[in-house]
Amino acid sequence: MSSVIEQSVQARMVASAPQMETLPATLQYDREDPFAVRMAFPGPATLEGTEVSWEFSRELLATGIDTPAGVGDVRVRPFGFERTVLEFHAVEGVAMVHVRTAELRQFLKRAQEMVPVGDEHRFMDLDRSLTDLLGGAC
Repeated sequence: MSSVIEQSVQARMVASAPQMETLPATLQYDREDPFAVRMAFPGPATLEGTEVSWEFSRELLATGIDTPAGVGDVRVRPFGFERTVLEFHAVEGVAMVHVRTAELRQFLKRAQEMVPVGDEHRFMDLDRSLTDLLGGAC
């Protein structure tokens, strides 16, 4: 069984123009980093022309689908019944994308099946994490 889940989603970039640009994005969940979710946008979809990836907590995504969540660089909130807004705050500005809530729920369900909420500690390699933290000095 693979330790990584990847799911393509269609994100709609919120801009000042009346239409929202649709762009591909990939959600990723890795059992070896059980608290985190990654969302990547390919180079052609970014201002820099290089892939941009954001990492945030699975709990933030799960909470933000139903109620506004987050106070830092990533914020998530419902937008009606069918969409969820993800806000990515950076020095360059704020990017806001809409994603279908059903796609996010499907992704979270797959992650939950791989690592149930509350069991994340069972999948962490604490020895490796400690070694990395101490610069290989263990």
